[in-house]
Order: sequence, then C-alpha cells, then structure tokens
Amino acid sequence: MIVVVVYICRLFSIQVIDQTYRESARTNALYNKTLFPLRGIIYDRNNNIVVGNQPYYDVTVIMRNIEEDLDTLELCRHLDITREYFETRIKDIKNSKKNPGYSPYTEQVFMSQLSIEEISTFRENLYRFKGFGIENRTQRQYHYNVGAHLLGDLGEVSKSEMDKDDFYDRGDYIGKQGVEKYYENYLRGEKGVAVMLKDAYGRIQGSYMNGEYDVAPVAGKNLTLSVDIALQQLGERLMQGKIGSIVAIEPSTGEILCMVSAPTFSPTELVGRHRSENYQQLSNHKSKPLLNRTIMGTYPPGSTFKTAQALTFLEEGIVDSRTSYPCSNGFVYGRLKVGCHAHSSPISLAPAIATSCNSYFCWGYFRMIGDEKYGSVQQAMTVWKDYMVDMGFGYTLGVDIPGEKRGMIPNAQYYDKLYNKSWNGLTIISNSIGQGEVTLTPLQIANLGATIANRGYYITPHVVKQIEGAEIDSVYTNRHYVSVSKENYELVVEGMRQAVIDGTCTSAASENYIVCGKTGTAQNNGKDHSVFMGFAPMDNPQIAIAVYVENGGFGATYGVPIGALMMEQYLTGTLSEESEKKVEYFANRVIDYGEQTR
Repeated sequence: MIVVVVYICRLFSIQVIDQTYRESARTNALYNKTLFPLRGIIYDRNNNIVVGNQPYYDVTVIMRNIEEDLDTLELCRHLDITREYFETRIKDIKNSKKNPGYSPYTEQVFMSQLSIEEISTFRENLYRFKGFGIENRTQRQYHYNVGAHLLGDLGEVSKSEMDKDDFYDRGDYIGKQGVEKYYENYLRGEKGVAVMLKDAYGRIQGSYMNGEYDVAPVAGKNLTLSVDIALQQLGERLMQGKIGSIVAIEPSTGEILCMVSAPTFSPTELVGRHRSENYQQLSNHKSKPLLNRTIMGTYPPGSTFKTAQALTFLEEGIVDSRTSYPCSNGFVYGRLKVGCHAHSSPISLAPAIATSCNSYFCWGYFRMIGDEKYGSVQQAMTVWKDYMVDMGFGYTLGVDIPGEKRGMIPNAQYYDKLYNKSWNGLTIISNSIGQGEVTLTPLQIANLGATIANRGYYITPHVVKQIEGAEIDSVYTNRHYVSVSKENYELVVEGMRQAVIDGTCTSAASENYIVCGKTGTAQNNGKDHSVFMGFAPMDNPQIAIAVYVENGGFGATYGVPIGALMMEQYLTGTLSEESEKKVEYFANRVIDYGEQTR
C-alpha cells in the first residue's frame, strides 16, 4: 500500500508540479532559429559610408532529404566546386567530432558566404536538388578600397572566443582586427529568434504560434570615424611601392585623420568564402602586408626625437635659448665622434633644431647624464626616462585599435645589466639623436608632433569619433599634460618653424598656412629611413603628421614632400595642379627592397 502511494505522489509531481519534463518536451517540439542582426555601419568624419552591409548566401543541406539519384556533377557545376570538394564537405558535416550535434534531420551549412553572383545559377536550379536550400545573411561591404589595417575584418569565431562570450555560436562571425575587433560589442547588435515548430524527426513544420514568441534582432550601433577618407586615399596612393606609414592627428582632439600602413591590401580580400585562402597568402608574403606598421612597427625615430631632447634639456636647465655648442662636423669627445653635416658653429637651440645638428643634442645629453645634481648616472638616466615616458614613449598610448606596440625607452637597469654597471653619457650618446636602443611607433612620433603643436598636452589618439547612442571612453577626451612648460614648447616650435623657412624642411613650406617641421634620417643596417614630423598651421594647428618611409634615405627625400602633400589636402580640401604632379611622381616611385618584398 505504501509503495502505491509513493508511485501516485511521484506521478502527480511529474505531471502537475515539476515543469522540467514539460520544458524538455517543449524543447523537443520547438526549434529556435537565430535571426542575425545587421552589423553597425561605419562612417568617416565627413559622414561618408566607409563600411556597410551587403547580402550573402549560405547553401544549406538536410542530409535525410537528399535523393539517391542526386545529380552531383550538375550541383557542383552550378556551385563552381569540384566533386572532391563536395564529397569532403559531406564527410565533414557527418563527422560528429568536426560537427558536434549533427543530425540528418536538421539543416546544416554546406557552403557559406557566397555572393549573389556565385549563388544565382544555383538558385535558379534549386528545385533540382532536393535537400539543399539557401539561407540569407549579410557580410561587410567596403565603399572605399582603403583602410584595411585600421578598419579590420570579420572572421569565423574560434572556440576560445566562444568560450569567452556565450553570445557566439559555431559559425558566427566576429571582428578579428582593427575597429571591427575593438568595437565588436557595439557593432555586433543583438540576435533575435524565430521559434519554429518541428516534428518528432526534427523536421521544420513552420512558425510556432504565428510568431507570437519570436524576438526581432537589434541592429548594431553605427560608428563615426575620425578618419578623413579622402586623406586616407591620398596617403595610400603616395605610399605605393614603399614600406612604411603615415599617421595624421588633429592635435586639439587626438582624433586620427589618417592611418596608412604600407604595403597594404584591399579590405575586400578578407570578405567571403575565399577569406582564409587570401589571408594565408597575405600572411606568407615577405613584405608582411598584414602588419599594421602605424602601431606595430617600432623604428628608430631619428632626428625627430631631438625635439623631445630639447624640451627635456630646457626643462631641466641643462640648456636655455642662448646655450651654444660647437660642431666640428659632428660631436667629438676623445676618440668618439658622431658625425654631422656642415653648418655654422657654434650653434644655439633653435638653429640646431632647424639644421638638425647632431652635435648640439649629443652635448646636451652628455651634460645631462653626467650632471652632478642627479647624484649618479643611474639617477640622471631615470630622470631622462621619466620625461620620455611622460611624452608618450616607451609604453602604448592606448589607441582604440588592437595590437599596439610600446616601442623602447631604455632605463638605468637596462644599461647596468648590459654594461655591468660601467657606463656613462658617452656610452649611450646615440639616444640623444633618436638612435641607439630608442624605438618608437609612427603613431608615437605623430603624437609627439601633436603635443608640440598643442604646446604641452595630448589627448590619447583614437580613430572613432562617435558611437551611436553611447559615449566614447573618457580617455579619448581627457588631456594629458607633459611636465614641460609652455614657454619651452614655444622655443621648440620656433626651431621647427626655422626648419621650414631655411632648414631641412623647406619643401614643406606653403603660401596658404604656416608649417612647422622636423626631419629625421634614421640609420639602418641598409639604406637610412626617411622620416618627417610636422604640424600646421603654426598658431592654430589642425593637423600633426608623421611620415616614415623605410630605406627612403634623407628625411627631405620622401618624408617632407609626402607630409607636405598630405597637409595641403587636409587643410585646403584639394591639391594644386603642381601638387597633383608631385603626387603622381611619388605614387610611381618604387623603392627596391630586394628579397624583403619578394
């Protein structure tokens, strides 16, 4: 009798009280079909659509519904695939290890990301291939064939990415690089769901309750970039046939106006079903076109770094505007000589910047590292290093693009270990002219230009200006003030202005606005790198720019003229007829990098 009562109570619990079994039964009868949202649109600073969406198509298959007499060769012909591909794909779909949860009764993806052109003939003949279907989705559409590195791309989500975020399921797409990755959570939107009724075999019968429980997807948020797409186009054109980068910043806001890494590639190459194949080819190319040199390339800054040294020496009282040092075709101390080109001697600060005198900055650095007021060479080095870090060197700036490198600013501990604590200012004298162990990214060099243009502050550089319905991170609106007085910045600005009037940057001069600049010729194992850093207009700066051309020789050879053309385009909105000829000239100039690009 007791047993009967127990059974009755258990049945009552299962049928009336416990909802678990009801939910299980309902799950077996219903199928939640994911509805994918439209990804957010990306605009440039002038509201031009840079990245939108376009439809693409997945070919699906329900294995149980394939007829025995399927004309496989005809299907392959309409999909432009081989018989071998067809057979391999069918095996992979049926493989439970490669395709967990496989069922012959449910829809499986046979091919993905086909364009409307690729699917057209198959769609017209779909009635001939029972068991196969077509599902609509969207993929990225690029309105301009530039900006691949900063925009980034989408790729199929990995297992580790799914483990980190349960938003994603197998077969979903996620931002892999650039803006697409950094702002993924804004761009991706929210998935919807269509509740479908299925029979005991898992076959879809139609919508459940006429869609009463469906949830519509929510489109991703649109982004407005700070980038000027016309400036980006010009920069990529000028850097054809070269390795290097161009970065331009609006000094007052930290907004990045262009970010050119060369060599580059078409963003369309990483869209569609050939993405993996194209990515592999780009990855294997010796010129490393996938490398975003603007934030990942670490280079000796050369003489552009002298401006940072001048600011440090001034603030520490090592020099003032009247301090002069000799230059006997270079810095000479005992047997040590750092060469320099011919100019007047002795020379003071502003002319030293204008003529890019190596000797002046070697003397200043030597005096600072050996100055008795610091107590030791290690402490002097620490003071110097702290100034460099304060100016944005040695650590990542925090740009809103993944992959930024920090560059190298050596410290006392580094040299103690390297030289067994036996070193002085002469040992590391190359640091003073942007050589030695010092390396910066092009973004850091451009940010130095923006800081000088602002006379002592910078805002963390960023490429996104606005997020629909949200605020950008406050780090991209707050000013970082450098521990150097505005008066000392004015002295460096004076030197950079003289460089354009009658120094190393004369080809950057313009009749329409006042340009300040600084060249760099960075020594290299092979031919020197050509570097330019500048800004304009002098008293109302709207653009700061860094140009870095690997193996380009003197700064005035490539860096200055390319920088000048970029500033003209941005500040006037057009190029003169003479400048258009210069653009054509530089666009067609190819630097031979030998095996590096083969």
